[in-house]
Amino acid sequence: MNTQDLHLQEKERLAELESYSILDTLPEEDYDNLTTIASEICDTPISLISLIDNKRQWFKSKHGIVAEETPREIAFCSHAIEDKSSIFEIEDAREDNRFKFNPLVLEDPKVVFYAGVPLITEKGYALGTLCVIDNKPKKLTEKQVQSLKALSNQAMRLMELRKKTILLEDTLQNLKERNEELERYEFISVHDLKTPLVSISSMTQLLSQQYGSVIEDNGLEMLDSIQNSSQKLKNLISGLLEFNQQENKLNESKTWVNLSSIISEIDNIFSDSDQLSIRLNADSKEIFTNKTATNQLIINLIANTLKANERMVNAIEVTIEQDETHYRFSSRDVSTIEKLKSHQRQFQLLEKLSGKDKFGKIGNGIGLATVHKIVEKNGGKVEMQTGPKGKPLFVFTLEKAELPDLVN
Repeated sequence: MNTQDLHLQEKERLAELESYSILDTLPEEDYDNLTTIASEICDTPISLISLIDNKRQWFKSKHGIVAEETPREIAFCSHAIEDKSSIFEIEDAREDNRFKFNPLVLEDPKVVFYAGVPLITEKGYALGTLCVIDNKPKKLTEKQVQSLKALSNQAMRLMELRKKTILLEDTLQNLKERNEELERYEFISVHDLKTPLVSISSMTQLLSQQYGSVIEDNGLEMLDSIQNSSQKLKNLISGLLEFNQQENKLNESKTWVNLSSIISEIDNIFSDSDQLSIRLNADSKEIFTNKTATNQLIINLIANTLKANERMVNAIEVTIEQDETHYRFSSRDVSTIEKLKSHQRQFQLLEKLSGKDKFGKIGNGIGLATVHKIVEKNGGKVEMQTGPKGKPLFVFTLEKAELPDLVN
C-alpha cells in the first residue's frame, strides 16, 4: 500500500474513531471491569483499553497506572493497530530494536512485556487495543490469548452499544424537536383556518339579521346552510386538534380522583342543557387514574349520547365499577346513539354515519375516536352492549395504574 493510500486509510480511521464520541469521556465501570479481569487472567500488573488519536494514545480504562494518555509516537498500541493481527505480543521489549530505546521502556512504567488485541470496528478499522503489560519478560498461554481476545471483543461491543445509544438519543431528540415544530405549526394552522370561518359565520349572520326582510326564502336557506357548514367545519378543525393533543393528556401522572368531583365538573359543562341530568353510580369514592383523560372519556360519551338521543329529556347514569385489574365505566338511560350494527364504525376518525343526532346533524365521529385512542393507550377497550329494554349501553374499561409507594 502506497503512502497516499495509507494517509487516506488513516484519515478514515480517525473519522471512525470520532464517530464513537468516546475520547476524553469519564471512566465507566463496564470498561474498568474488563481491564481488571484482563490483568487477573494474564497475571500482569497493568491492563489498558487504549484508543489511538491523531497525536496521542488515550486510555478509556486503565488498571495499574496513573497516566491518562501518552504521545502516539511512543505507544506500543500504535504498532498493534497497524499490524491488525489477532494479537500483538512483545515478550521482552528490551531485546526488541523497535522498543528498546522507547521512553516507556527506559522510564516508568518500564514496559518489558506487552500484549495487545486490536479493537476492530464493524467497518474493519482498528481504533486501539485491549492490552496487558508487565515489567518482566513473559509469554501468554493459548488460554490467556483466547481470553484476551474475548475481552477485546466485549470492549468493542460496549463501544458499538454506546455509539448506537448516542445515535438513538440524537434521533429521539430530533424527533422531539420536529414534533414541537409540528405542534407550533398545527396551532398556527388551526388559528389561520378558524379566522376566515369566523368571518364567514359573522357575515352570514349579519346578512340574515340586517337584510333578511328583503332576501327571498331561498336565499335565507342558503345563508343558513353556509352558517351551518362553517360551524361544522370549525368544530371539525377543533376536534382534529383535540384528537392530536391526546398524547400530552395521556402522559400526565396518575393521581387519586374523587368520582363525585368528576361528575360535578362534567355536569357543569352540560349545565346549559335543561334536558340533561347526570347521576353517578359507583362502588368506590375514589379511583387512581389520569384525571384529565378520564374526564375526557366521560365527557365524550355523554356528549355523543346527548347528541344522538331521540328524546328531548335525558337522564344519564354514569356507573363506575372495578375488579382486580380494571375500572369499568358505563353510561346509560339514553336512546340510541347510533344503530347498534354500525357503532364500531364510529371509531374511525372521519367516517360519517348515515344516522343523525336529534338536531338533524351528522356527526364527524371525532369524539368517539378520541375515546378509543385514550382507552387503548390505557390498556382498556370500548364496547357497545345492550342494556335494559334493549337500549344501547356504552362501556369502556381502563387498566388500573400501579399504586404509588406509601411514605410513613
